[in-house]
Amino acid sequence: MIIRKLYQGEKSPINLLLLADPSHSLVEEYLKRGECYVAELDNQIVGVYVLLPTRPETVELVNIAVEESFQNRGIGKQLIFHAIQLAKLKDYKTIEIGTGNSSIGQLALYQKCGFRITGVDQNFFIRHYNQKIVENGIQCKDMIRLSLEI
Repeated sequence: MIIRKLYQGEKSPINLLLLADPSHSLVEEYLKRGECYVAELDNQIVGVYVLLPTRPETVELVNIAVEESFQNRGIGKQLIFHAIQLAKLKDYKTIEIGTGNSSIGQLALYQKCGFRITGVDQNFFIRHYNQKIVENGIQCKDMIRLSLEI
């Protein structure tokens, strides 16, 4: 598997990006402000993430997603470690990530990769999304914020 920056003029894997965030307008905004990286396996894009500068010395990892048929193979973890290494190379000091309170698997993965919970943005998904989001039988209401000093 290779992880590479999306080529200039290459169409972003929007369906994959929407797995991580169902808001098309937010995904498009992230793509304008950040850098998109894809994971390819046998010339097929199977994973994606966007690295988004937020504040001086801080970058956020957003829209990390793995094609459903390729999940649970360590690809997500490889994408996260790639983003961490890239952030270090770009002289960032902190990398942040956010996920929904209902995203149990993602919360576990991020913590296994060294991220620590730094806060909760209560009712984030109620304020910013028109559609109700349910995952693992839990309504997604709150944004769990995590960060890692690098």
